[in-house]
Amino acid sequence: MRIVHSPREDSPVETNGNGQGNGGNGARAPMSVQLRDALLAYFEEHGVKPGDRVLSEPEIVDQFKVGRSTAREALKLLEHDGLVEVRPGLGRYLSSLSAASVARPVTRFESVSEMLRGLGYNAETLVLSVREDLPDELERAGLSIAADRTVVRVERLRSEGDAPLIYSVDTIIRDYIPGPIRHVDWGGSISRLLEDQGRRLTFSTARIRALNLPEDVATRYSLSGFDPWLLIAETAFSTAGEPVLYAEDYHRGDLFSFNVLRR
Repeated sequence: MRIVHSPREDSPVETNGNGQGNGGNGARAPMSVQLRDALLAYFEEHGVKPGDRVLSEPEIVDQFKVGRSTAREALKLLEHDGLVEVRPGLGRYLSSLSAASVARPVTRFESVSEMLRGLGYNAETLVLSVREDLPDELERAGLSIAADRTVVRVERLRSEGDAPLIYSVDTIIRDYIPGPIRHVDWGGSISRLLEDQGRRLTFSTARIRALNLPEDVATRYSLSGFDPWLLIAETAFSTAGEPVLYAEDYHRGDLFSFNVLRR
């Protein structure tokens, strides 16, 4: 995996695991996340085993041509995931937990676009509706807002060819979106849109349930016959710890599953 660099560095093209480009609708992951994934691939390719010393910050900077802060953040992500442990005075080492890591764990925070690319889908995004509205009960709770706070509600469908993959409803506080909502490209990354407004999403709290798609939605968008779906209802938070996005993503139950590492 190549790393997408900031303007002050060289800028190779980001590719996904099968070597294909990300496409116009994709949300580019932060450099530290890209580097974390690249380091995990590097460990596997070079036979780094639990208990082995991993690359130091200077070695990562030299090997992957990234800045020192990016290298440090990527190592912190690995430490947070329990895959790398720090031994004072000795350095960082691959932990025993790394031997039991699972592919794309549900605990990893990533956008729908990033997940689909990682699974090999060449998905397209169809914007079904965008409207300003007052929040419903779930949206108020998810975003911790009052009943009279205006939100923007975006319905989208990800599909590959004729096959629907994920039906999504994203709810954002209206004040976080500058200008008229009709001037926004809602087919692009909402995470990137919020990041451009100074609200970078860093983590979320989520609930997963198996259920049927609401009947009116299934009828309106010709999505009958794919039940049950896996609904991930989550609130995404910014680096400041504020709830910024409430999302309900319905994943086709016959196509998607989620891995869990228990520790």
